[in-house]
Amino acid sequence: MSLLTPEVEFVDRATESIRYLEHGWPTDLCRWHSHEEYELHLIVATQGKAFVGDYIGPFRPGALFLTGPNLPHNWVTDEIGKAQAVPLRDMLVQFDRASLEHLKAAFPEFRALDHMLARSAGGVEFVDFDLSTAHTLFAAVRDAKGADRILKFLNLLLTVNAHPQQKRLSDHNVAFPNFQANRTRIADVVDHITTHFAEDLSLEQAATMAHMSTAAFSRNFQKRTGTRFTEFLTKVRIGQACSMLQATDEKIATICHEVGFRNLANFNRHFLKVKGMTPSAFRDVTRAELLPQRPNAND
Repeated sequence: MSLLTPEVEFVDRATESIRYLEHGWPTDLCRWHSHEEYELHLIVATQGKAFVGDYIGPFRPGALFLTGPNLPHNWVTDEIGKAQAVPLRDMLVQFDRASLEHLKAAFPEFRALDHMLARSAGGVEFVDFDLSTAHTLFAAVRDAKGADRILKFLNLLLTVNAHPQQKRLSDHNVAFPNFQANRTRIADVVDHITTHFAEDLSLEQAATMAHMSTAAFSRNFQKRTGTRFTEFLTKVRIGQACSMLQATDEKIATICHEVGFRNLANFNRHFLKVKGMTPSAFRDVTRAELLPQRPNAND
């Protein structure tokens, strides 16, 4: 049974096509959860750890994230005294996939958002985005009403899309632009990897699957995915291992073999390189930060 299954959040869009929220810290709204909507999330105050899919990393004021549909996430502020409660820590906008698809169908120019939205399947951080600018953009959405709110939201979305430093966070959900629209031979191999990651697959076998020479496949794969074949396969396996470490009590040695590594030492080495910590440390951190905390009897 999953120990860290995210709480599924329902967003009622009966009267509004986008949803704006803001809150302080601590709050019951901060928990390990997912929802069908995209979410743009700005950290206004405090520092701590961001949990997005299988990603764990630091955040500080000005950190700006985009999470895709059904991607689990949470932001946990470092311990602060109860007297130091923060009135405003987060500003966020949630928006619907279908609404954007209708928008792009009516106005093809908005297809410029496709690359960013595809990458959000694993989460995106907009590195070094200016906090003042972000706060102004989010506040404009908050303060607008009706159709004007939609215009302010689109301005926010286009502005973050133009930001040059976009860091993909998690390999738990793998998505790359144009793979669904254009069923290329490289896309077929990516689909195979994400489904059959535990099976042996050499570069030569993958090239044969794509009906390419090894050299041509290697070149085209890196061009389309932004990473080399062996690195991509390793990251997908590590991403799956992270999910299992979060959600199950399986032994690390068992997880190692179930995701496709043949020996524990090799698994530990690759995990440390990709995640910056050992598998056991990853499990400890996620358990400590994401499991619901029992109330203190003295509180």
